[in-house]
Amino acid sequence: MISTDFFQSLKAIIPLLIVSVVLLSSCASRKEVVYFQNTGDFETLVDKNSFTPKFKIDDLVSIYVSTLDSEASAPFNLLRGGSEGGVRAEQVDYLIDKDGEIDFPVIGKVKIAGLSGEEVRILLRDKLSDYLKDPIINIRLRNFSISVLGEVNRPGTYPVDGERITILEALGLASDMTIKGKRENVMVIRDFDGTKVYTRIDLTKKEALSSPVYYLTQNDVVYVEPNKSAITASSFDNRVTVAVSIASLLITSTILVITRTN
Repeated sequence: MISTDFFQSLKAIIPLLIVSVVLLSSCASRKEVVYFQNTGDFETLVDKNSFTPKFKIDDLVSIYVSTLDSEASAPFNLLRGGSEGGVRAEQVDYLIDKDGEIDFPVIGKVKIAGLSGEEVRILLRDKLSDYLKDPIINIRLRNFSISVLGEVNRPGTYPVDGERITILEALGLASDMTIKGKRENVMVIRDFDGTKVYTRIDLTKKEALSSPVYYLTQNDVVYVEPNKSAITASSFDNRVTVAVSIASLLITSTILVITRTN
């Protein structure tokens, strides 16, 4: 006769076996998780990606004009507040409107959407030549941020300092992909004045370094899909939950029957 202790031991072992199967089924291979797999030892890769960031509609841009004569350049800088009570005036940024223009003091409307920072600097220097001698123009994008979503450790939206960021640096901000992230099919969603462009990049190959989305632009969205093992594990988890419940019910029922028989 089978003892009650046997069924109790069986009841404890079955869930452990099921969990083991789940863990084995969710393991990712080296081919799925390693970056730049086709690079050789001491291989030198020349960056031929001539990426230059361009301003877009709805960008917030900081522009400050200075010369040796501060009074002469003052009318060309938007400032909020004054020096009353020792309070320092705050610079006002420019929002690029739907026509790709900003309203610059004295000069008026200037179209800068689609131009790089250096191109805008040259354009403004030319327009200011009738008013100022050798002006120094500092330009900075104020609302540069990117979003990293999907199978990463810290999904979210991150502000960016500087003029450009690589997709690897963006993943670094999100604490890298999880082991379940699909590295060979990362998607970048980019907005060109209301038109969404979807581009995929394979980070397991060195050719990713020359991808048009290796360097990200403001408001890009990086989405990391789950790999096959993650999808399999997710669907398997649901089946395991049901299986554990049924197994527990059957074992309990069997124990009750044997106990009553005895």
